[in-house]
Amino acid sequence: MFFKTIDRYIFKELLKIFIISTGALTAVLYLDKFLFMAEMIINRGVSSWELLMMMTYISPAFLALTIPMSVLFASVISFNQFSASNEWIAMKACNWSFLELMKPVACFGLMAYLLANIIMFWALPWGNQSYKILIYDIIKNRANVEIKPNIFNKDFKDLILLVKERKQNSLLKGVFIADTTVPDSPQIITSKEGVIYSNPKTLKIQLKLNNGTIHELSNKRGNYQTLNFDRYDITLSLPGTEKVEQTKIGKKALVGNKELSLEKIKERIVELKSKGLPTAGAEVEISKKFSLPFTCLLFAFFGAPLGIKSSRSGKSGSFGITVAVILIYYILLIMTQNLGRIGEIHSYTSVWIPNMILFVLVVYSSYKMQKEIPFKAMEKLKDLFITFYEIFKTFFKKNTSSKISARKSNTQAPSLDAISELRKDAANGK
Repeated sequence: MFFKTIDRYIFKELLKIFIISTGALTAVLYLDKFLFMAEMIINRGVSSWELLMMMTYISPAFLALTIPMSVLFASVISFNQFSASNEWIAMKACNWSFLELMKPVACFGLMAYLLANIIMFWALPWGNQSYKILIYDIIKNRANVEIKPNIFNKDFKDLILLVKERKQNSLLKGVFIADTTVPDSPQIITSKEGVIYSNPKTLKIQLKLNNGTIHELSNKRGNYQTLNFDRYDITLSLPGTEKVEQTKIGKKALVGNKELSLEKIKERIVELKSKGLPTAGAEVEISKKFSLPFTCLLFAFFGAPLGIKSSRSGKSGSFGITVAVILIYYILLIMTQNLGRIGEIHSYTSVWIPNMILFVLVVYSSYKMQKEIPFKAMEKLKDLFITFYEIFKTFFKKNTSSKISARKSNTQAPSLDAISELRKDAANGK
């Protein structure tokens, strides 16, 4: 059989920790959206089903980050446990080489690579577009609910709305609007009554005003004019509505390069080239769709040597090393992709630079493990890390102890002075 018992055992351990890590890391990223979701529940009356759909739509964006991270966590932690419990020694005693034991790691990395490709090429564009359309529908359909009498409403873009009275849900009495759509010529609009309704064809909210006045200040702020009207229509734009348009098929989100599919990005590049506009941003996103999934393969192979060599530092040490590698990798990725977007480096190869460095480290560590050659550079790096940690810990203890002693001296000094004064008074017979 292709898979031996030991291969199945290693693969199961990797898969188990991968699932746990993916769930934990994705839950951490959800914390950033909880405040927004709570606001939508309280102010917009979002149902549990809509909340579930929101979480489903934003999950691909989170999984695009957490899947490569979880691959590294799974590889490091699994092999750290093998080495700490002497299972790695038993494997080596059975004459299994390092590369032979990497077969389940390769299958695990390939599985994560295929999953990441599905996320990047299909799930991510679908999720982002569906999420933006859902948020738009929620805000649009509940806009009337938010307009309360004698309360300033700021839900609409560049407009502040105030009504004195509201009847029959959509009929507004005593309407006051501050319009800053044109910053150089702000307007104040007052009306006796108005009717608000949604226009499904244009995906806009219309406000029809009757019997009102428009107060406008000119660009030079020296001329002031008023205009009376019998009927005046205003289009109320919601924040983010520019990202949704109406097509013959239905609603469609106008998204950036990050959320577009591969075919759409290629079309955008052709369109930008025809207009003579820079295409570096779109080219970086195309390359990123291929580079991020490939990171799963590199993290899977790089995590095994890291886990084995960090066994002496325990689980906390392996966790710290994993976090450090992830931070360094993503900081480097952000730097290179930004340089690629502004044209400082080649756009297609910019996001591959971290993977190139990681590939060299994978080849180096795998060669060392296969030949059973000690990692002198890694040992020096680990010693340097421990030295900095000890210096920081000592410095922290000194500061803490000095603050405690200062507090004690401040509290004890007055009592000693008081005792010495009492002794002098006693000696003088006072």
